[in-house]
Amino acid sequence: MLEPSNNNQLPAIPGKRYFTIGEVSELCGVKPHVLRYWEQEFPSLSPVKRRGNRRYYQRQDVVLIRQIRSLLYEEGFTIGGARQRLEGEAQQEQTPYKQLLDQTIIELEEVLAALKKG
Repeated sequence: MLEPSNNNQLPAIPGKRYFTIGEVSELCGVKPHVLRYWEQEFPSLSPVKRRGNRRYYQRQDVVLIRQIRSLLYEEGFTIGGARQRLEGEAQQEQTPYKQLLDQTIIELEEVLAALKKG
């Protein structure tokens, strides 16, 4: 997961169900062609594809992209190393309590961002 200091650099994830590739690009600070490349390199990243092959990302996809970005750009992992790290975390994160905790953290970060704006 992203460190809290890294989350401050990126905008909060809005409470939407689906995001376009342009929105995800802005939310995660990477260009759309990079997102399409990462889909090929990271099997766990698979947005929903609709008419015209348009990609629609869900919240968990955006969180995963932020994790990938952090591993590659901030921690200096290679793509292969980041893939292995994420696969290892995926095996450890199978508990429902961990998923609930992660979702709660995301929601609290959104509330904090809203309070800072207001």
